[in-house]
Amino acid sequence: MITVNLYYTGINGAARRFAEEMESTGTADAIRNEEGNLEYRYFLPMDDPETVLLIDSWKDQAAIDAHHASDMMKKIAELRDKYDLHMTALRFMSEDMGDDEKFIRK
Repeated sequence: MITVNLYYTGINGAARRFAEEMESTGTADAIRNEEGNLEYRYFLPMDDPETVLLIDSWKDQAAIDAHHASDMMKKIAELRDKYDLHMTALRFMSEDMGDDEKFIRK
């Protein structure tokens, strides 16, 4: 699994309006229904009202590549431009939790 944390930042609430539009128009749901998507969820940082975090997880790189080649990316890019957002990204690859598993309360 590959997870990308995308931080969308704007001014005057633009990032939150972007996420709201992604949800209200069904664009986020369409991405969630793409082959290989495992998670697509927006979060609002408590300490930064101008940023929205998207946690975006995919089965593998092929699923990400297919998403990037889809028409959906054009819609996302148009909305990012509409709200004049800037982004930073962190990418994570899943692996066995090892000894850390004992600290996870289920």
